[in-house]
Amino acid sequence: MIAMTVAGVHEDGKVEEAAEAIEAVSHRLAQHAGPGRAPRMFPDIRRPPQDFFPTSPISGMINPIAPPVLVTVVDGVEGGPREILAQVNFDYPYEGPPTCVHGGVIAATFDEIMGAANMVAGHPAMTGTLTIRYRKPTPLCTDLRIEARCLGHEGRKVRTWAGMYDGDLLTAEAEGVFIEADPARFLAMAEENADRSDPTTVEIMRAEAARAGAASDVPGSLDLGAGPPD
Repeated sequence: MIAMTVAGVHEDGKVEEAAEAIEAVSHRLAQHAGPGRAPRMFPDIRRPPQDFFPTSPISGMINPIAPPVLVTVVDGVEGGPREILAQVNFDYPYEGPPTCVHGGVIAATFDEIMGAANMVAGHPAMTGTLTIRYRKPTPLCTDLRIEARCLGHEGRKVRTWAGMYDGDLLTAEAEGVFIEADPARFLAMAEENADRSDPTTVEIMRAEAARAGAASDVPGSLDLGAGPPD
C-alpha cells in the first residue's frame, strides 16, 4: 500500500475511495487498541536476529514502514565471531536520486544491521559514530545483500564494519564505533522520557537492571536473555 501510494498512478476518485476505506479501518483499530502502547522487550540473543527489533523501521516484521531487511546469522570469517548476513529489496518509498536508494535510508540500514552484528558477537552497544562511503549508486527494486561484522573492541568501544552489495558490486560500506551499554543506561533513558515511556516497558527495564546487578545509577552487565518481570 505504501509503495502504491508513492509510485502508483491513480484517478482522484479511486484515491478518495481508498482513503475512506483506510480511514474506516484505522478507526476500528483505534477503538480496540487500548491506551498507551505495546511494551518494548529487551532483545533475546537466543532468538533469531530477525526478532531482535520487531518494531524497527528497518527490520521490524510488524512495522509497516520497514522494507523489511531480512536478517540471518552466519559464521565469522577466519574463525571470528558470528556475523550478520541480510537481504533487502528497497521499493519506491525509499527512493532518493531517481531509480536509486536514498542515502539516509542506506545509513539507517547500516546502523541497525551493524547493531545486530555487535549483538551476535557478544558486544551489544549503542551507536557512537557512523561513517558511510557511498561507492556506487544503490539501485531500487533490486535484491541487495548486506554483510556486517564486529571487528573488535577496546574497553567499552566496539568497532564494526558493514557493506551493501548489488551482486558482487559493493555499492556502499560503513565503519562505526559503538559504545557498550548496560541495562541501567536504558532504564535511565526511559525514566528521563517518562512522558513517552509506557509503565510496563519501564518495569521491564527496571527488572532487567536488577537482574544484571544494576540499579538506575550503578552500571551493570547486559543480560540479553531476560524477559519481562515475573
